[in-house]
Amino acid sequence: MVFLSIVIPARNCAETLPRLLQSIYVEKQKDLEVIVVDDGSDVKDDGDYRRYRQLSYYRLSKNRGPAYARNFGAKKARGKVILFLDADVIVQPGTIKEVFRLFRNDKYQVAATGVWDKKQNTDKFFPKFKALRDWSYWINERKLDSYYYLFSTRIAAIRRDVFLLLGGFKENYIGADIEDIEFTYRLAQKYRVDFDQKMRVHHDFEDFWPIAKKYFKRAYLWVEIFQNRKKFDPVATTSSEALTVLSAAGWTGSMIVFVAAIPILNFSAVYFKTALIILNTAFFLLHLFGVRKFLWFVYTEEGIVFAVKSFFTGIVLYLFIFAGVVLGMAKKRT
Repeated sequence: MVFLSIVIPARNCAETLPRLLQSIYVEKQKDLEVIVVDDGSDVKDDGDYRRYRQLSYYRLSKNRGPAYARNFGAKKARGKVILFLDADVIVQPGTIKEVFRLFRNDKYQVAATGVWDKKQNTDKFFPKFKALRDWSYWINERKLDSYYYLFSTRIAAIRRDVFLLLGGFKENYIGADIEDIEFTYRLAQKYRVDFDQKMRVHHDFEDFWPIAKKYFKRAYLWVEIFQNRKKFDPVATTSSEALTVLSAAGWTGSMIVFVAAIPILNFSAVYFKTALIILNTAFFLLHLFGVRKFLWFVYTEEGIVFAVKSFFTGIVLYLFIFAGVVLGMAKKRT
């Protein structure tokens, strides 16, 4: 009898999918099935997946998006519990066993989300920065007493009957957008979403521009559901993180005004200059306070130079988020 169904949406993942499957089956858990949904890949995946027991491979005729692919897989699933994984992760040892333990030992367990580790298979600065930034959000900065956490589909498990009852992910999100956030909000209205850091995967991050564009898009899309819900979250999209975004934009803006104003201001404008300096310093200190835990964490992990680079890299990413929020708010008003 199948207890756990692992659902994996895959698009153009012929290189990463075999590594993921190997990391799943190495644990040799029974009562498990794997469902791979090829979301209309541009090139046919010729991998021989028949050698894996209890694996079903479905190929969609066209690209419908990860939300649709996950819903498709969930409907095909036979297990009482569904574990969603992205196709470009590697499951860390003991993770599948932990999911079994979590849901078998507690009949009231409904949903749980895991975390991706802080290590990267590269020496490039930005992927290491992104891995540490996410790790700090989940481990160092999250609210410990929260009733729910983000149901992050990189690794997240849920009872199948609850998932289907809620209607799954909203399929109007075509890309890897905020379908996980929107689903979390509906799920958390009735059920607790636990965070279990023993549920862990490895994920190699992209470089700066792909991540920056994702931050912008997700911030843009998030505005609408935030304005309807009017609540922040316990991880990443917290109220304190919102202030950190605003302080990054305020510090950058006031710095630009100050530098631009220097050539046209004379000595009589000393009060204006002083006001700009005070404002700029206030934004800087507010932002520094907002990222203090992260900066200390990266300092202990990678040293002072990495921490300084992380500070300014974070500023730039916060500006992308700020731009997405502003555009989203402008669209809401039109």
